[in-house]
Amino acid sequence: MQRQHAPYSGCMRFQFRYDGVSGMLLRVLGLGPRFSYIDVADEALTVRMSWGFRATVPRSSVRSATLSTSRPLSRGVHGWNGRWLVNGSGKGLVTIAIEPRARAYCLGVPVRLRQLTVSASTPHDLIDALTVG
Repeated sequence: MQRQHAPYSGCMRFQFRYDGVSGMLLRVLGLGPRFSYIDVADEALTVRMSWGFRATVPRSSVRSATLSTSRPLSRGVHGWNGRWLVNGSGKGLVTIAIEPRARAYCLGVPVRLRQLTVSASTPHDLIDALTVG
């Protein structure tokens, strides 16, 4: 099952999509699915890729969630100037616009977040969860 209920009520948990050799490498580095997830609750969106990235964004700050047509070659956690890509695959990418900017942490260092693209195992379900209501 790719989508599951999170440990608390009113929350849906989505898994990151991982693929190929890069997915295996991320698992070896401790950035695999065991400690990585995307939680959508009534109050907040929480994204965590193990020790590499974490963010909690108020749902009121999520302006849009759309399917991305880009196919980046890179995998992992990277970004600059408020735009971050957190992925284990070049497929299933969902871009989330955030306003006002939120705080996130990359390798424990605080960063600003205005756009977040994640590789979701069920991208359409994630978009539905973020845009309903």
